[in-house]
Amino acid sequence: MKLRFLGKNSTPGDSPTLYSTDQDSYVVQGWKIYGNDLLMQLDVPAGHTAVEVPPELFEHLVNDGLPSGKIKRFEAPIMLVTEQGTCVLQGPAMTDAEALGQMRMPDYETCIEVPKSSITALLEENSGPDH
Repeated sequence: MKLRFLGKNSTPGDSPTLYSTDQDSYVVQGWKIYGNDLLMQLDVPAGHTAVEVPPELFEHLVNDGLPSGKIKRFEAPIMLVTEQGTCVLQGPAMTDAEALGQMRMPDYETCIEVPKSSITALLEENSGPDH
């Protein structure tokens, strides 16, 4: 799998990063979830994991040709929003050795792969039920 760097939100010691792939997906690199209070709110199936990222990370979606990266819908793959305003996303754990070899990831971070359609759906206004 080939990755294309879209952007990162860095502060000293933190580096959530967003990538586009050649598999019609995004790789979201973020902080591992350690807090039991957060883990207890999630139902993470086998082979999946959760990452925490600032919502501003999605502003880098404009580098993939999208008109905006402003999240308008907080639904899967976003599983919850923390009191600090960060987003917890859940998805398949990244296991592709080629992709992982293209990334710099500190021990306290991990990444997930999610379909592009799942992420771009978060940018759309929720129109409510059809009438």
